[in-house]
Amino acid sequence: MAKTTIMLVCSAGMSTSLLVTKMQKAAAEKDIDADIFAVSASDADNNLANKNVDVLLLGPQVRFMKDDFAKRVEPKGIALDVINMTDYGMMNGEKVLEQALKLSGK
Repeated sequence: MAKTTIMLVCSAGMSTSLLVTKMQKAAAEKDIDADIFAVSASDADNNLANKNVDVLLLGPQVRFMKDDFAKRVEPKGIALDVINMTDYGMMNGEKVLEQALKLSGK
């Protein structure tokens, strides 16, 4: 199975870094090849230009940016969604990973 690249975007990139760690752990336990990383909203375009991203997940605090991101990522075939607020609040890496994989179709 091809590697899935999952980019999480939040306001500063800090709150999602713990979630990334938990998602990476869940992926390793399930033997899923995934590149999971978090960036701030201001760094998102840079990463989209330089990385082959499959799924972009927005932190609940930047959900208002979804339409703006949709215009940029949908033409590239990048799946986009907002992280479930409960899963985000509980830092449930496994659930957020499942959400991303479902979106990617992998």
